[in-house]
Amino acid sequence: MNLTVDYTIAYRLGIPPEEGNYPGDAYSRRRENGMIIERNVSVPMRDGVRLLVDVLRPADATRLPVILTYSPYGKHSRKSVDMFDQSKAADPGMRSDQLSHYTVWEGPDPLVWCRAGFVVVNADSRGSWGSQGTLTFFSAQEAQDGYDLVEWLAGQPWSNGRVGMSGVSYLASSQWGVAATRPPSLKAINPWEGASDQYRDRSMHGGIQETRFRSWWLETTSFSRTRVEDVVEMATRHPFFDKYWEDRAPDLAKIEVPVYAVVGWGDQGIHTRGTIEGYKRASSADKWLEVHARLKWPYFYREESVRRQQEFFRAYLTDDALPFDRPGVSIEVRERPGEFTTRTEGAWPIDDAQVRDLYLDAANGALVSELPAGAAGSYASQDGRLVFDHRFDADTEVTGSMALTLWVQTDDADDLDLFVAIEKLDADGVRIPFSYQSMFADGPVALGWLRVSHRELDPERSTDTQPWHPHDRALPVPKGEPIEAVVEILPSSTLFRAGETLRLVVQGREVYPFHEETVATEHERTRNAGEHIVHSGRGHQSRLTFPVIPPR
Repeated sequence: MNLTVDYTIAYRLGIPPEEGNYPGDAYSRRRENGMIIERNVSVPMRDGVRLLVDVLRPADATRLPVILTYSPYGKHSRKSVDMFDQSKAADPGMRSDQLSHYTVWEGPDPLVWCRAGFVVVNADSRGSWGSQGTLTFFSAQEAQDGYDLVEWLAGQPWSNGRVGMSGVSYLASSQWGVAATRPPSLKAINPWEGASDQYRDRSMHGGIQETRFRSWWLETTSFSRTRVEDVVEMATRHPFFDKYWEDRAPDLAKIEVPVYAVVGWGDQGIHTRGTIEGYKRASSADKWLEVHARLKWPYFYREESVRRQQEFFRAYLTDDALPFDRPGVSIEVRERPGEFTTRTEGAWPIDDAQVRDLYLDAANGALVSELPAGAAGSYASQDGRLVFDHRFDADTEVTGSMALTLWVQTDDADDLDLFVAIEKLDADGVRIPFSYQSMFADGPVALGWLRVSHRELDPERSTDTQPWHPHDRALPVPKGEPIEAVVEILPSSTLFRAGETLRLVVQGREVYPFHEETVATEHERTRNAGEHIVHSGRGHQSRLTFPVIPPR
């Protein structure tokens, strides 16, 4: 791969690793708890830069399958793992003492995996901690280094020549990039809650820059002796999907290795969309998608999930294993917190989903089956909202992405930002909350965003229920004129019982603001001013388009 970069990366000075309780770069080797543990093994990249990895392997065995984790989070560190115990405003669903002290943040527990006959290798990406070079995030350089890491691991005397990749969040996102480079010795990946398009999934929701989570994340991920990519500044400099973002959205069609992709409905705005897109677009002959209704960390580490992970890797990293016998698609259909039905499907999107439209009725705050008379509603863009309700007469399962077509108008600005939520109300009109962004229990069914100047659609990639915005230019938003915009609402799965209500919320600010101590996504740089006007009915067919699953 020849890496060419036609943009200038904004850098900041790294935080000295010692401020992150870094134990240093010195090589060490010891035997402990049935494992040989080698710290700070130096691995050469093709350009001569050396990355540091930790190798944890069964003490009395060789020629074993290798599980690689790869991130800038720190192969030594339990600082982030301890977040399980330190969170004040949210509940991650588990404690750090449920894992051995060998476990890196969001990685597999080496004590468990070595006892099962695997080697676990945790790598610090280029420029992070003690690894040489300059630290960039989700970049083509990072993916190329991952290729080199895989091939080096395959050639070690304790390796059987077959490598898999595992881990949550960044450790999952990096798998898409490495797999797209096609290292010959990479035989399987298990991306567990991993964005695959850094523009659409995490940084620029609907073209609106996310500012809070990314800022916090950068401050906790910048331990380096050199320079660190300033992802917040780069998002500000690159509001459109250009070469910078293309380098952070790997060509998923190039992925051919077996994929076992897992994500939760509640990781909207971070990983839900990107994990599902990775599954959909990978060219792999063998691939699985599992979407759950729970918190991501407990789900990754629970005994049943670990057993499935090991079954998957044994099937592709060893010679004597049974095939990975799982349905192609497995989903948990939510009713309320902790109540869901597990079901298998043959494909995603679901083959027999029936596309349905509900029209916005601004005069009555309703979603209706028949196009109503023309009307308009408005809200103050800074602190107002419009709400549209539809009460179901029969049990109705809504599973998949949704599209919200809005005819909107502003008289006070040259652009407007739309924040959209789908909620569920019980038969008494009380909102039913769902898990959200890994640690919160008061979230929506689904979310959507759109900067209206980014409303242009790609007709070849868009479907009835999933619009695809190129985000490569801004279209004028004329003052005082209604214009049509289609908002992508992220994938979800919810059963509405007869008498329960689907609520659509439209506003100009964050729908779910959280406590100051939390690190949820926020978008603090909107283009809004004055009032937003939503037109509905004849002449302006504002509507919600969504997939209904026939009774099974």
